[in-house]
This record gives sequence, structure tokens and C-alpha cells, in this order.
Amino acid sequence: MSEPPPSSRSRSSSYPEKPADKRGFFERLVEFVSPGPDSRDELIETLADAEHRELIPPESRMMLEGVIRMADMTAGDVMVAAPRMDLLDIAAPYDELLAAVIDTGHSRFPVYEGQRDNVIGILMAKDLLKLQRAPELNLRTLLRPAVFVPESKNLNELLRDFRSNRNHLAMVIDEFGTTAGLLTIEDVLEEIVGEIEDEFDDEAGESGIYTLADGTHRVAGDSTIESVNRAFGIELPQAEFDTIGGLVAHEHGQVPRRGETVDIGGLAFQVMLTRGGAVRWFKVSRRAAPEDGHSN
Repeated sequence: MSEPPPSSRSRSSSYPEKPADKRGFFERLVEFVSPGPDSRDELIETLADAEHRELIPPESRMMLEGVIRMADMTAGDVMVAAPRMDLLDIAAPYDELLAAVIDTGHSRFPVYEGQRDNVIGILMAKDLLKLQRAPELNLRTLLRPAVFVPESKNLNELLRDFRSNRNHLAMVIDEFGTTAGLLTIEDVLEEIVGEIEDEFDDEAGESGIYTLADGTHRVAGDSTIESVNRAFGIELPQAEFDTIGGLVAHEHGQVPRRGETVDIGGLAFQVMLTRGGAVRWFKVSRRAAPEDGHSN
């Protein structure tokens, strides 16, 4: 019996035929000549195009863009500014410390001695409970070392430090060695994955507004002006802007940074979190009415 021709052997089951490349010659030539983006902006455009063609889901594109943009960001870009930091005084009584922990809801607190700029350590909220069981303990013994980083610290490097040292909070200092602010590992990760929602976020409902323990309100930047007017009983203009974030940015002249406060319509809008060039959350409180001889 004669052997099958070579062409028949090449199509045997041992060597499955490769799927045909459906790209045209011109498309393959362009890819060969220009194999990929050669700048960060082009790479971001490529990711957007990949999402548009449904090659990657929107969540993946946002995370990849976050990783790319984070390469240019520093600790100073995302820190909580020093005047807005929640600190504990080493000399404060236990009840005062406990009240501060409950009101703010943080898990870690910088502790200062004398002046706010003199941070001597970090207190874990859970460690404060040890004083309740053993009042004879010295609060200093519960403090953990504070980590200090310069404002210019790159976020990529800082994230590596957080992971290797198992620290979740760092104090940020300026070029003169003065405390400029603080940031946490959550702040860094949110630049990649977006805001990490907490248990309070579900309470905001569709309006994006809910009441905090101290009587102030947390308001989403994309809340409608109508919902803000309804919640606070005011009449902010709705003609030009749909969201409260847009109105605040217009009144301020630019998108306010984290920690900045803008006064509008008798309300103080303090920026809690920004994301993608917009305000994600405000902390809103009423400004005290001027003295007019009338009591409420």
C-alpha cells in the first residue's frame, strides 16, 4: 500500500490545524510596524478602545488605568491634610479618647504629645479596650511606632513599603520636617480599585445622603442638587448643574482637594474623598447663623 501524500500526513489528528488568522494583511503589517503604544496616554487610549470592543470589562480598565496613573502620584497627592487629621492627645482622659474613637470610626489614630505636630506613635482602636480592663496600664505602652514619609514619596513605593512592613498608616512630612498630613493603605489602594465601600455606604440610599453620629451629613458628590435641597431644606440653584459636586466645583473655581471646605447656601462642604478628578464624598454641616437677636 502506498503512503499517503505529505499534505495528508500534515493534517493528521496528531497535529491539529491552527485556526485561521482572520486579520487582513494590512492589519498585521500595521501591528508589526507599530506593535503597541509608546506613551502612557496612548496606553490609556488603548485600554479604552479595548473596553469599547468588549475585550475587557469596564472594571478591569479602571483598575489598569489606576495602576498606570498611580505611577505619577505621590503621598502629597492623596494624603489627608494635617488640619483635617483625627488625632488623639496622649494626656486626654480615657472617656475622651473613647468618645473620639467612636465618633470618627477609624481603626488607627496618630497620638501626639503637647502639640499636634509632635506625633509620638499610633494607637489601634482595639488596643484602647485594654485600658478599660486594666486601667493601671500606661497608654504609652500601647502605642505602635509611627512611620514618616516625605510628601514626594511615590505611591508605588509606598504601597510596597506598606506590604513589606505591614504598616497601614503613614505620617506625611513636608520638606521642612513638619507634619503635612497622613494617609493609609486604603487611600493608596483606592487609587487603583476605586473607593473601598464601608458599612455606612449602604445607609446613604439612592439619595447619597446620610447622617453621621455627630449630626453632620455625608453627601455623595454625584447626589442631585434637588436631593440636597430636600435633605437640608435649602434652595441651591439647579439650572446649570445636576450634581452637588458640579455646583461646589463651580463656586470654588476648581474641584476642591481632599480636606478643603467650600461654603454654599449656609452649608459647609468639606471634601472627604476625591476620585478621578471629582469629589466622591463631602462631609456637610450647617454654618452657624449670624447673631440677629433671635434665639432658636
